[in-house]
Amino acid sequence: MPTPSRPAHLQPAGDADGPSHPAGRPALALIVIAAAQLMVVLDGTITNIALPSIQKDLEVSASALSWVVNSYVLAFGGLLLLGGRAGDLFGRRRMFRLGLAVFSLASLLGGLAPDAGLLVAARVLQGFGAAVVAPTALSLIATTFAEGAARNRAMGVYAAMAGLGSTVGLLLGGVLTDYLSWRWVMFVNVPIGLAVLAGTRLLASGEKLHGELDVRGAITGTGGLTALVYAITQGGDRGWGDDVTLGMFAIAAVLLITFLRTQVRTRHPLLPLRLLRNRSRAGSYATMLFIGAAMFATFYFLSLYMQQVKGYSPVRAGFAYLPFSLGMGIAAGLGSRLAGRFPPRLIAGPGLTIAAVGMLWFSRLEPSSSYTGHLMPAMFVTALGLGAGFLPMTLGVMAGVDHEVTGIASALLNTAQQIGGAIGLAVLATVSTAAADTRLPHADAALFRGIATGDAALLHRAADALTHGYTVAFAAAAGFLLAGLAVTLAAINAGRQGPAAGAGAAHLG
Repeated sequence: MPTPSRPAHLQPAGDADGPSHPAGRPALALIVIAAAQLMVVLDGTITNIALPSIQKDLEVSASALSWVVNSYVLAFGGLLLLGGRAGDLFGRRRMFRLGLAVFSLASLLGGLAPDAGLLVAARVLQGFGAAVVAPTALSLIATTFAEGAARNRAMGVYAAMAGLGSTVGLLLGGVLTDYLSWRWVMFVNVPIGLAVLAGTRLLASGEKLHGELDVRGAITGTGGLTALVYAITQGGDRGWGDDVTLGMFAIAAVLLITFLRTQVRTRHPLLPLRLLRNRSRAGSYATMLFIGAAMFATFYFLSLYMQQVKGYSPVRAGFAYLPFSLGMGIAAGLGSRLAGRFPPRLIAGPGLTIAAVGMLWFSRLEPSSSYTGHLMPAMFVTALGLGAGFLPMTLGVMAGVDHEVTGIASALLNTAQQIGGAIGLAVLATVSTAAADTRLPHADAALFRGIATGDAALLHRAADALTHGYTVAFAAAAGFLLAGLAVTLAAINAGRQGPAAGAGAAHLG
């Protein structure tokens, strides 16, 4: 029943899809939700291992290559708020199914893409589907499991998928690219998506709320973020004083200002600004943005370093990320246990510090660095720290959120991570290219020429220049994590996430 305190436009409308909770089947429901989250997150990184193969097969320029990753991340992050709101208004299970169907279709189209333009377009469509799936998945957890131990365990599984999904994507991408083709990093989502879609009958539908979608906000917000990332990318290629670069920065500023003005004035905002009035919640969003900026760039540069500088095959590069998966898994398990004993910042703070140390370790890489002596321990340390940061941010954001805005609250957390990743990758790719150019202009092209001609001297110079660029980017990524640490310590003041009463809420079996 609606509570008297809810505004009329947020009253539950009911849902014909089913009951409020999947009685007696919460563990099975969690498996379905976790599988969907794993799928959409791994797609943010599964193409990283395949990038050299995509570049060669589709003749993609070095400057355009990052868009194979960023097109998905931008659509995913930019439309998450719209996807979360749509779940609140039209039924979370219904929108969850729609997102899965779109994601699966887009994956099929991406695998069939004959050129880079159509591949990027398919990645955008994938991002749209993921933007519907991810926030509805998290809000389904929030409305199924009571605050306290049950939700902490469920969120621990969700956070593990958010972290492990990235490394699973790298592992799977390596195997598929090496033994089949880069196209299978797209095709593999089709059977997974259909299987998860079949399992959605186990999910509670939840209630729907009356309201409207803020389409104008979605267009201006997503457009502004896309223009900003494009401007940063072009700044590195064309120069910061270039007319196109300055024009895109101006467009980004106009669109983002328009978005904020729209959110203040509209009756049904895509982003209810009251969510940001809570200091701890706003701090969690900001910290997640910095975590995303560091993590996405790490996968991108490490994948290129291992394959272009060290000469790893795709499958070897994929399996080289196993220490990252191990670190993430350990941190997620420990985090879910510690969440009921300590405030979020006492878990996330040390985690971010450890992650920054790992990132600085990466910044000491050289072309001759060994896997066991350098790459493997640095990966484990970085993953351990990043994993410790995910769960506290997730719990801090969802604690005490009004039921009618759980979808938006969860979507904003995902948005922060994805947009942070897109902006971070654009910034750090620009930084890396500029640093590499100081030692050898167009070092990536020089590397390919050296491989084609067998010029050992050119190969050595190109590998040295590229490695220098990557290490500068890793040092800058450590700066992002330290900024996230500062925000965590200064802003996040939520208490420990202990048991809470939750009438009618399901528990893990």
